[in-house]
Amino acid sequence: MIEVTGLSIRQGKFHLSGVSLAVPAGRYAVLMGKSGCGKTTLLEAVAGLRPVHSGTVRLAGRDVTALRPAARNTGYVPQDGALFPTMSVRDNLAFALDVRGVPPAEADGRVKDLAGWLGLGHLLDRRPHNLSGGEKQRVALGRALAPRPPVLLLDEPLGALDDDTRDQLVELLVRVRESREVTVLHITHNRTEADRLGELVFRLEDGVVKMVR
Repeated sequence: MIEVTGLSIRQGKFHLSGVSLAVPAGRYAVLMGKSGCGKTTLLEAVAGLRPVHSGTVRLAGRDVTALRPAARNTGYVPQDGALFPTMSVRDNLAFALDVRGVPPAEADGRVKDLAGWLGLGHLLDRRPHNLSGGEKQRVALGRALAPRPPVLLLDEPLGALDDDTRDQLVELLVRVRESREVTVLHITHNRTEADRLGELVFRLEDGVVKMVR
């Protein structure tokens, strides 16, 4: 599960104070809100990429508030995907496995399975600059899922895509949701996207997270 309790974050003049939310294990939650309200800041705090002033973050039953990002065992997809430009698709997918010391034969099998599931099998030797926007997002999602994390954090993963590509990736995320193998917190400002994917929908407004449904 994802449990944020009384979280306060300060960054220059911007701050969030006393934010709380809970996503039960295996559920797909969407967090909405206006631009600049702090959605990404909150997600980064859960991922360990932004320091918190006070409060706690618990993931999969562990208090991870003081842990480094790599020790939190999450999959994270930032807004721009942030693929490694000098690496092939194959190496991007395998990156988190290599860092965790997964044996090469096992890592290769996982990469091939993921590539097949994501429709990337014919692109494994390409570099990111030779990929379309949708293909890049598929690779970013695959890289996040490769180590089989219990928690997946998605920051506007569909925001810059055309309608057809967005629909294809929504279908992939529906399959992630239906697997029940990962707890998801997905940031978006798109109501249609939230309705199609979110089992739980929250809104961040005036520093308070409210459940919409």
